[in-house]
Amino acid sequence: METTNYANGIHLGRKIERVRRLRGMTQTELGDLLGITKQAVSKMEQTEKFNDERLKEIASALGVTVEGLKEYNEDTVLYNTNNVYNNCAVTTSAGGNNHTFNNFPIDKTIEFFEKLLEKEREKFESLKKEKE
Repeated sequence: METTNYANGIHLGRKIERVRRLRGMTQTELGDLLGITKQAVSKMEQTEKFNDERLKEIASALGVTVEGLKEYNEDTVLYNTNNVYNNCAVTTSAGGNNHTFNNFPIDKTIEFFEKLLEKEREKFESLKKEKE
């Protein structure tokens, strides 16, 4: 298996950590999903490169696509989306420099993402209870 380095500002371990935190997951919870210890998750979040197979496992546990994980950065989280939400299409070309920024005030944007995060946390807790 080939280990690939995806350069997009920060290494993959840091991206994994940030996505995990956005998902409201602890290292222990992610470790449980991956079948590893909290300490192994901590070490993983310090790792710069991953093989494609392992990256697929991690992305699946985090509930994101591999491409989303590779291309993750705070700017796209806060200002860009590839989805149509409430009849407001905001698009971006992945990996390119052509961005269409949303026109929402920052407080409304934060409120929106907090609601999304809360729904994801509820789904996660529900799935966690089903697993038990």
